[in-house]
This record gives sequence, C-alpha cells and structure tokens, in this order.
Amino acid sequence: MNIAKLSIERPLNTWLIVLICFFGGLWGYNTVGKLEDPSFTIPNAIINTPYPGATAAEVEDEVTERLERAIQEMEQIDIIESKSLPGRSEIKVEVHSSYHSNQLPQIWDELRNKINDAQADLPSGVLGSQINDDFGEVYGLFYAVTADGFTTREIRDISTFLQRELLAVPGVARVTTAGEREETIYIDISNERLNTLGIPIEQVINTIQTENSVEHAGSLRIGDRQVRLVARSDIDSTALMEAIRIGRPGTTEQISLVDIADIYRQPSELPRHLIRYNGQSAFTIGIAGLANANIIEVGEAVEARMEELKSRIPLGVELHPLYEQHHVVNDAINDFLLNLLMSVAIVIGVLCLVMGWRVGVVVGSTLLLTVLGTLLFMGLLGIDMERVSLGALIIAMGMLVDNSIVVAEGMVSNIKRGERAKEAASKAANRTQLPLLGATVIGIMAFAGIGLSDDVTGEFLFSLFIVILVSLLLSWLLAITVTPLFGYYLLRKEETNSDNEASQQEDSSDEDPSKRELYGGLLYRAYRRLLILALRLRIITVSILVVVTAVCIWAFTHLPQSFFPQSTTPLFLVNVELPQGSDIRATANHAEEIEAYILEQEGVSSVASFIGQGATRFMLTYAPELPNSAYIQLMVRTEDIDVIPDLDRQFYRELNEAFPDAQVRTQRLQFGPGDGADIEARFQGPSPKILRELAAEAERRIAASPYLIDPRHNWRQQEMVVVPHINEERARIAGVSREDIAQALQFASSGARAGTYREGEHLLPIVVRPPLPERDDVALLQDRNVWSAAQQRFIPLSQVVTSFELQSEEALIQRRNRIRTLTVGADPAEGYTAAQAFDAIRGEIESIALPPGYRLEWGGEHEDSGEAQEGLARQLPISLLVMLLISILLFGKLKQPLIVWLVVPMSVCGVVIGLLVSGLPFSFTALLGMLSLSGMLMKNAIVLVDEIDGQINEGKARFTALIDASISRLRPVFLAAGTTILGMLPLLVDAFFNNMAVTIMGGLAFASLLTLVAVPTLYAMLFSIKSDEVES
Repeated sequence: MNIAKLSIERPLNTWLIVLICFFGGLWGYNTVGKLEDPSFTIPNAIINTPYPGATAAEVEDEVTERLERAIQEMEQIDIIESKSLPGRSEIKVEVHSSYHSNQLPQIWDELRNKINDAQADLPSGVLGSQINDDFGEVYGLFYAVTADGFTTREIRDISTFLQRELLAVPGVARVTTAGEREETIYIDISNERLNTLGIPIEQVINTIQTENSVEHAGSLRIGDRQVRLVARSDIDSTALMEAIRIGRPGTTEQISLVDIADIYRQPSELPRHLIRYNGQSAFTIGIAGLANANIIEVGEAVEARMEELKSRIPLGVELHPLYEQHHVVNDAINDFLLNLLMSVAIVIGVLCLVMGWRVGVVVGSTLLLTVLGTLLFMGLLGIDMERVSLGALIIAMGMLVDNSIVVAEGMVSNIKRGERAKEAASKAANRTQLPLLGATVIGIMAFAGIGLSDDVTGEFLFSLFIVILVSLLLSWLLAITVTPLFGYYLLRKEETNSDNEASQQEDSSDEDPSKRELYGGLLYRAYRRLLILALRLRIITVSILVVVTAVCIWAFTHLPQSFFPQSTTPLFLVNVELPQGSDIRATANHAEEIEAYILEQEGVSSVASFIGQGATRFMLTYAPELPNSAYIQLMVRTEDIDVIPDLDRQFYRELNEAFPDAQVRTQRLQFGPGDGADIEARFQGPSPKILRELAAEAERRIAASPYLIDPRHNWRQQEMVVVPHINEERARIAGVSREDIAQALQFASSGARAGTYREGEHLLPIVVRPPLPERDDVALLQDRNVWSAAQQRFIPLSQVVTSFELQSEEALIQRRNRIRTLTVGADPAEGYTAAQAFDAIRGEIESIALPPGYRLEWGGEHEDSGEAQEGLARQLPISLLVMLLISILLFGKLKQPLIVWLVVPMSVCGVVIGLLVSGLPFSFTALLGMLSLSGMLMKNAIVLVDEIDGQINEGKARFTALIDASISRLRPVFLAAGTTILGMLPLLVDAFFNNMAVTIMGGLAFASLLTLVAVPTLYAMLFSIKSDEVES
C-alpha cells in the first residue's frame, strides 16, 4: 500500500493527524505529571524490634537471628541486612528485582504474617516488631521552621497546625514533621526520702501507672441498648498528678506524691533528634505530592497556602526552604524546552541552508509534530515529564529527523529529475517506508535491554524506553504521511524550474542531466573520487578500518568509567561521626561549632544541621542516616554550584583537622540510584574481632593509596558500658532478682518510665528519677539501695553487687544474608572516578589473607554498575536477536544484514575520540548515547544497502549502482549527522547529559564515514563487485 500517495490524495486524514499531534501535544504538556526524577520503587521494608536492656550480641542471638530465619523462608526476598544494637534489632529486607511494584503490598502482607508468627519464639522482654514498608516516600517540598523564643508546647502546636493545614492542599499526599523537642513529665524523688519512708520505687511507679491508665470497664444493658462503661483517667494536669496517694508498705498510711517528689514538665533532657537552621533551633516539615501529580502545581499551591497562613501563625515563626522540588523541576523543564527549541532551530536552520527553506520547513514541522505527538502519548500512557523522559527526546533527535530527511531528500531528487510533486513524494516515501520502518524498530530495540531490565536502573530508565518507542514510531508514521503532504504543498512550486533546467541540459549534453544536476557539486566529486579509490583498494581500506577499530576498542577499555553523574542542585552534605556512644547533647554542641564555621565561609547561603539522624528523604536518591546519637549531617546550600568543589575540599580538610576525634566526610548529591560509599569492600565471617582486624588492614591500605580518601567502616566504634557484677547467692538470700537490681539501677541513673501523660492527641512520657545531685555521680551507684520484696525492706546494693566494671562491647553488629558483615568504605580522591579508584585498590584489598570461614565481596558503585549491566545483559540477547531477525527479514538474505552488523563495532572509534578529547568518563548516560548511535548507524546502513540493492535490481551495472547509490545517500547522511551533532550542542553544558552528547557527537561524526565508505566497501567485497562493472 502506498501510504504517502493516500496521504496526498486524502489530505483531510493527514491534517487530522497533524491536528491531533499539535493540540494533543499541548494538552499533554499541560496535564502530564512533572517531577525531578523518574519514580522508581524502593523494594525495601524495615523491621524494628525493641528489646530493652539487651546488649547488641544478645539482640543478635535472641531476636535478629530468629526473625531472619523466618524471613528467609520467603522466596521473594533477595537480600536481608540487619543491625543489632543495644536494646533494638533492625532488619532491612529487599525484594528480588523480578517482582513488580504492584506485587509489593502482597509481599509485605506475607512478611507481616511471618514476623507475627515469629513473635512467639522471642524472649518475654521483647516488644512487638514494627514493619515500615513506605520509608521510601519522597518529601520534595522540604522546609525548616524556626520559632525563636517559643516554648516547646507552643512549637508543638505550631507544627500540628501547619501539618493539618498543609494536608488540605489539593495534590498533597502526606505531610511529615521532624525535630520537635519532646516534652516529659519528670518526677524527682530522693533516694533518702524513699528509704526513710520505706516506700519502694516499684510501688511509686505502679501507683502512677494505675492512676493514669485507660481500662476497659465492661458494658451494661439498659433497655434495648448496650451501653459501655468508661473508666477514664482523671489526671489531666500536673496538679492532679501531685495529689496521687502512695501507700506505705505494712501500714494504712498514704502519702501524697507531692510530699515526697518534685513534679515538673520540661523538654526531654535526652532528645532523640535535634535540628538547627542557620544557628537557630528548628524543626522541619516535608510535603509529598500524590503519585503522578504535577509537582509544580502542587508546589505553587503549597506556597500560596503558606502565604495565607502567615497571618494565622505567631510573629517570629519563619519558614525557610531547604529543598523545593517544584522549582528544581520547573527550572529543569524550562532548560530542557530551551535546549529542545535550540536543537530544533539548529536542525531547521541547517536544513534551510543546505536544502532550501522549503525542505527546512517540511522536515522541521514534522520534527515539531513528532515531539508534540510524543507528549500526547506521554499523557495517555501516564509517563511523567522528568529528567529521563525528556532526555529521551534529545537522545532520539537524530533518529527522529533522519526519517523525514530521507523522504524529503528523495522527493527533492525526484522532482529535480523532472517528476511531478505527487509522484515524487509517493515514490520517495513508498520506496523507503519499509527499510525505514525496519531500521526504526531496530533503533527502538537497541534501548529495549535498558528499558525492560528488571533491576532498579531499568525501572529508573523505563520512561526513556517508552518515550523512544513512541517518538520513533511516530516519526516514521509522520515521515510517510505528513512529510509527503507538506512536501507536495511546498516543493511542487519547483516543478517548472526543474523541467526547464532538465530540458536545457538534455539539449546541451548527452550526459544524464539529472545526475549531473544533483551530484555535480565539489563535495560530490570529491566523495566520488574517495569512494572509487577505497573500492579499488578495498583490502587496504577494510584493513585500516579493522586496525583502527581494534585500537579504539582497546582504548575504550581504558577509558575512565562512572555510573551516574553528580547533581547540579547547589547543595552538598557534610557528615560527621563522633566517637560511638557520644551524648546527643555533646553532639549538638559540636554541631553548633561546625555550622558557625560553615556560615562564615564565602559562597554559603544557609546550613541546616540534623543531629542524631539524617534528614527526611527530600529527594529520591537521598538515603537518610538511621538514628545514632553520635551523628551529625549538615546540609549546606551554596549561592552557586561552581563553588561546591572548592568548599567540599576545604571543609573536608579543615574540619578533620579541627575535630581529630571525629570522622568528617563530604558528600555530593547524585543523579540516579545508588547510595553509600563509592567503593565498598564487605568482609564476612563469624568473629567480630577478626572482622575488625581485617577492616583495619583494609583501611590502612586505602589510606596509603593516592586514589582514595576517607576510609571508614560501618560497625562504628565499640562503646563503653558499666557492668554490675552480681553475687547470685547473696541476691537469692536477700530475695532480690536481677529485675529488681536493673530497675533500681535504672531509677538511680536515667530514670524509670512510669506510664504516659495524655494531653489530647499528644502523649508525654512520665519519668521517675532521683534529683540531679544523686544521679550525676557514677560513684554513688554502689551506695544505692534495692527493695527486697521477700524482706519488705531496702537492702544496700553493695550487698548483692560486688563491683561495677567499665568494659567495651560491640555497639553495632551488622549482618548480610544472615552472615556477620563489616563493610569498609572509601571515596575516590579528587581527579579520579570511582572506577579508577576501584581498579587501583582492588588488588591491594584482595591480597589480604582471609582466615578460613571468611570471605570478601565488593559493593559500592562497582556492585551498582554491575547489577545494572547484569540486568541489561539479561535482556540484551533478546533485543539483539529481534534486531538481527528484522534486519534479515528486511532483505530476505544474509549478506546484506551481515554488512549492516559489521559496521556497528566500528562506531566505538568516534566515541573514544570524543571522550578522550573532552576528558569526560564513560558513564551510564554515555552508554545510552552509544545505543542511540548504533541505532542511527544501522538505520543509515540499512537504507544505503537497500538503495544499492534497488539500483542493481533496476538493471544498473553493479559498480555504477554502488557508486550512484552511495552518492545519493551523501547529503541525507551528512544532513542527519550534522543536524544531530549541532542539535547536541546545548546539552554539552548539561551535567546529566553532557557525556551522552559527547558520545553521540563524536560517534556520529565517525559513523558517517563508516556509512559512506565502509558499507559500500564491504558490499563490494562480499558480492565480489569489480571496478570494471560500469555502465557502457
């Protein structure tokens, strides 16, 4: 079927396609979701299980091991990572990549059932496990709130008010806050007073809990109704708490709590998480949009709502943006549109200069309709407008414009031969529509391995595959429908001039006039001479190409490698780890010093400090640090992205010198998946002592390497503990249990929990403890008393505890797939990529002698990149097979596809040259560029081979057909390559796509030579075409 002819004879149908693409594209642009990065599932869940009082080793043996054993029964789980800490087990599970995101809820339900069933096997002191399967939620609108001079209760009320109001904004899914100081009801009771009255602390605690509890009191039948009995706690103020009566054992006397205790309310003395902003105490508020929401519209609505709320919040409360995803997305989309318009303008400008303004308008309008039509399908398919999906249009630009150029060039050539516009258009499109379709599908399949990969990188880049699929198929459809119609309208005006010129040339010469007119320019003559020389010296030509390709492939293996580039957001992180066990209040003091230093530096606009744990997940590729009282993370915003490298180096050097007991490292945000250190070596084995020795040796070797900086491991330091040595025999005689001793020590030190104070929706802990002078001196512990229930009196603690010993023990035991695993991490030094640093240190680490039962495996970027390549490799054979079958079906023979496939490896030459000249590493985006390049190269080769076959089949002498077909493809190949190369220029300044742009530009320049020289030379060799097979 001649689709081009129908599109001209039935223009209404074609114009309908034009209008659908144009207005549908405008609709798609305004309705598709707009995000910073493509959403991808984080297939992880966290199981937190408290075990108060247990050491890390006890938690590992009695909780973590048993839960891991239950989890391992699930075939869907790929990786189990656990952390056993004093008093708490934390297990992270990762689902195998072969399971889709819509299967996760069912998997999490099964996980909950497994964990619930395993609770019966845990010791009695273990509290219920909590499973968090949505910690990957991204709160892209992230603000710090300062309220200097306000009380803790007032700040809590402000936080609740903001959370409630912002949740009502259309498009908002969740609002979370962090960093508010928790209040506590403290009851200070002197040990001496309790001893005098003979009141055990257990009785005080039990009485407070009983008076403040919520109990089920049953129900009554009254008439036809069943009415519940409610026994509410009447304690709704500290004044009522003072009136609680405590009975003295062995007597009927009762004493008011206020007579033996000081009762007061204040911020918790030992907070779990503190946040500061520019030197002031703060809390943060994070806002997440609905799935597939237009984050720009959501952000604008949130900003408008915040402006309205300013009149309803007290003066002195200020909101400070930490990360505003809607502005980042808006800037990124505007930059992309600018790049796209510049690329399209460059393409049209080049076409107008080379082929005339009419051809430029025909091809340029088709290109614009292809882009708009792609936006329409993005809206229909639910593909968001984000960094990867928009970049896919740039990646496909060369292939998009090539389809129209081939058809338009054929039309121009036919018209100049004297054919009418309708016949010229229909003949040009009809002759090339099948080769172009096959080449287009081959170009699509080149990306199928990435888009259909079942790992996280494949999910991250899935939108790239879909957009390329839609845009390339649409470009082919428009090339054989819209391009012929527009060409018929604009190019038929050249028919008369072409007829007159052809008539004059026929009268003046016996030579083929159309050929002389079309291909008589200087460039054509030069190319004809070069091609004839290459064909006559075909053995030498192919040998040169083979040698050059082999050298470039060797050089390619030595190119610096990288995974995903660093983010262009003017933010970077400073991570500080103090000695393990540091009091969070001391950690906060260090944070104040560091942030004061940072704020003094030129180029810094703000700094937010997160003490005790990381920030809320504000971008998809950010991994928050889990709770650790010795940890500080400072989020530094700069005035410009260009100052970050210098500040990064300065902070790393000067802060490590200023705080020798701390470990300071800086961290740049990055595009794409992956977190943790760039280079990671995992040592696995049973003994923590041996694992630490292996880690120390690895860190020593890393520190000696100029390629790496910041060696560290993830088990933290051992922490100091005070261990009471209990005389079991004396304790039995005295009628005192370990539980009695533990409770007495808890009361004497940090205080014992005595229930919860209810204040509306807020729950405040009640803590009973001695006054500060009695709990501040460790030496006084030996002088404390413990209540003996058997003797109904206090006995000295020293009677049952012989001594207190200061010991060190593991504060953190990490496991991976049920094996103790200590990970040593490091980052590449300045001027080196992670791949270069890994190659430099790999041999050193692998040469460490491992005892029997121990092993080493690599993580970090090496593992992430390997998993991405493995996911690609699983799909690549299918993609290559489909591409091979299509190329065979196109020709119905084997030699022609062989020619096409032989030139593909040669494209690496231009890639290597481009990257070497630019000094850029070969990144994952550069791999995308190579795939795009292979698609363009194969398309050009297929069309050229088809043209050679066509001219030979028309009866032309084979050598003449080879020359004429190659010359006829000179201008289309140069135009497609030139427009694509120039269209890539705007991307050279884009941090995410510059590697890809250089890859395509360098590769395409060389690929054009391959198409025009290597393809005809290989064709001549395989078909044994001699140079004397010419027209008589």
